[in-house]
Amino acid sequence: MKKTSFTYADSGVDIDRADRAKKRIKYLAHRTFTHGVVSEIGGFGGMFAIDRKKFREPVLVSSVDGVGTKLKVAFMTNVHHTVGGDLVNHCVNDIAVQGAAPLFFMDYLATGSLDPDVAEKIVEGIAEACRYNGCALIGGETAEMPGFYPAGEYDLAGFIVGIVERSRIINGEKVQPGDLLVGLPSNGLHTNGYSLARKLFFEVASYAPETYVNDLKGKAGEELLKSHKSYWPLLRKLIDAELVHAMAHITGGGITENLPRVLPKGAAAIVETGAWPVLPVFHHL
Repeated sequence: MKKTSFTYADSGVDIDRADRAKKRIKYLAHRTFTHGVVSEIGGFGGMFAIDRKKFREPVLVSSVDGVGTKLKVAFMTNVHHTVGGDLVNHCVNDIAVQGAAPLFFMDYLATGSLDPDVAEKIVEGIAEACRYNGCALIGGETAEMPGFYPAGEYDLAGFIVGIVERSRIINGEKVQPGDLLVGLPSNGLHTNGYSLARKLFFEVASYAPETYVNDLKGKAGEELLKSHKSYWPLLRKLIDAELVHAMAHITGGGITENLPRVLPKGAAAIVETGAWPVLPVFHHL
């Protein structure tokens, strides 16, 4: 019987190509390092030291999330750096509403066949957003899984850890009647509602990503790829000034589901619909 040998590459996993991609990623991650990072990229775990001189009772705050079906728009347009920034900013906002400053971030990228150029673009976006928010990208996982994802597609998730002094945790306990409800503006859909938005744009309206939409003064694909905004630079100033009693990150479920999560039992908020300008994309959808 004739022997037949197979390599890992024959099964669809190119280790050399993956190693080249990881070297690029390592360089990008290094540019985000802060003083607290005490490990190198490539270890089994990322390590970060807390500044005990700065915090008397430090509390770590963590969150994990993905970008959802907004990734489908990235695949359609072959634009991949924006979703990396979306991932970081979404996670930063999640912990910022509890008063936490971001410390470090880790990402998970999974695909059928790793394209080093695409991976680099994604991590470029992640690293850029990490630098903007003052947190370090200290590690992650790049998984190549042939046969699991369609060609040209991938999944992306992120994990963040932040820190807050115990006495300065924002959890809604101080909310009281008469407090003012303030909304901070978005610049688009952020990373939620994309299953519906894609259906309306690309099926109902039959737009292509390159279709120019007069109501939006731009292309359909560009509108749907607008970044998930980070509110941390502004929130940090409000937190330091002790001006807020509670904060909610308005993501899936909108105002009606997210705002009650930060209100004490028995409390309710009056939301004056029509009190803020609505972006053209929402009217158009």
